[in-house]
Amino acid sequence: MQRCGWCGIDSLYMAYHDVEWGVPVYDSQRLFEFLILETMQAGLSWLTILRKRENFRRAFANFQPQIIASYDKPKVAELLNDSGIIRNRLKIQAAINNAKAFLKLQEQTDFGPYLWQFTDGQVITNHWREMKEVPARTSISDTMAKELKRRGFSFIGSTICYAHMQATGMVNDHLTSCFRHGELVETHLK
Repeated sequence: MQRCGWCGIDSLYMAYHDVEWGVPVYDSQRLFEFLILETMQAGLSWLTILRKRENFRRAFANFQPQIIASYDKPKVAELLNDSGIIRNRLKIQAAINNAKAFLKLQEQTDFGPYLWQFTDGQVITNHWREMKEVPARTSISDTMAKELKRRGFSFIGSTICYAHMQATGMVNDHLTSCFRHGELVETHLK
């Protein structure tokens, strides 16, 4: 079975690649979770985040934005001492800020359809043959980052947005030689 080369031979990474990466996510809560995790990942490998994912779920109240938005200085101090997560003050503050921005946005529109509007509600299926062809950002992720910042989100840029789009299936960036590319195309056609 041929996979995208980025997942290597680590069993956790392969399972994530085979089951989650590139599968469309429409649920606002799950999209928020991925946004927080992508923010935490900035400058690190995704495998690092996957290994700490359950710790993030525990530390960030299963990614419930109402709870995260209420985190205060003592809670931030507690998180900075939690070796199970990424202990970066700016990223932790961004998670709290982004929970507040998420809740404010939710008052006006649902986060899921809001994010999917950037791809016109459709999965963008790419046909990359080599990893070097896969972009780190696109004009769509540029626009998404700009709009999220305008709406008060922080520590968010085009590269984070594109990684988010890949993870949540807004784009199918599995290589054409990868068994998941065709499976996901088939799923979208049903």
